Amino acid sequence: MSLQAETAKTAGWGGASKSRAARINGVLFVLPAVLLVGLVIALPLCQAAYYSFTNWNGARAEWIGVANYLNMLRDPELRRSLVNSLLFFASVPFGLVLPFVTAYYLHREVPGHRLFRALIFAPTALSWIVIGIVGRQFFALHGPISGAFHLVGLTAPNWLAESNFALAAVIVTFNAALFGINTTIFLTGLSTIDNSTIEAARLDGAREWQIIRHVILPAMRRFVEFVLIITVVTSFTGLFGMIYVMTGGGPGSATLTLDFAVWRRAFSTGAFGAGAAIGITLMIVTLLAIALIRLLFRDRTDA
Repeated sequence: MSLQAETAKTAGWGGASKSRAARINGVLFVLPAVLLVGLVIALPLCQAAYYSFTNWNGARAEWIGVANYLNMLRDPELRRSLVNSLLFFASVPFGLVLPFVTAYYLHREVPGHRLFRALIFAPTALSWIVIGIVGRQFFALHGPISGAFHLVGLTAPNWLAESNFALAAVIVTFNAALFGINTTIFLTGLSTIDNSTIEAARLDGAREWQIIRHVILPAMRRFVEFVLIITVVTSFTGLFGMIYVMTGGGPGSATLTLDFAVWRRAFSTGAFGAGAAIGITLMIVTLLAIALIRLLFRDRTDA
């Protein structure tokens, strides 16, 4: 064997050894995070999945199979909570229009845009409890909305006490609460677009709506997808505090959602097994919604 061949063979062994060592080091560095995720997320999730098939009162669990899931289909209150959660999900695209339009005009640096940015972003620091208190006062019988009705000679309904209006009031409050953070994310996306592309479209005679549709939105596809996902996840899993303060899930079950139903079944009635089944169902519905969004925004080049 020549000297060059021997050298190349030795170099190959050395490269393979370094590659193996790098993989081992990578596994060792990731292992603590994997163990932490397993203990904090995976293990409780497996326990919840198990207890969802039991009649668990917090101390003793009796295996009952899929009875908890079948009861969800039979229970009118739980069916209503699923429908309400889906209505929150359906409202998400409409709730993103105003943040996008606001971000677009702020990006164009309208007069006072710096002040408007600060004012829009400031409410994002509020907790959902505070947002619920503000929403309750806003839609109160003698609140600002009812006052506006009286100014034009109309009789305002009792927004939070009537089933036909309570859910709409909560949905409006939810979308208004996310207005600031969604506008900020859209502003970030707009700042990544090359202005020369937009100016070239204008020089070619494109109208404003054509520029938004054919230039801006395609360039911001990943930002729109991200905003949709975080808003959808919040609509399914993050509204307990707001709803608890605004309506308590009522009147009746008019504003009851799946995440609120988990608390009501598990901690209000002590049916922890049924609460676990609702929680697992909520997780599945949320994952399906995220998968749908990912499918809709899938890049054709990724297929």
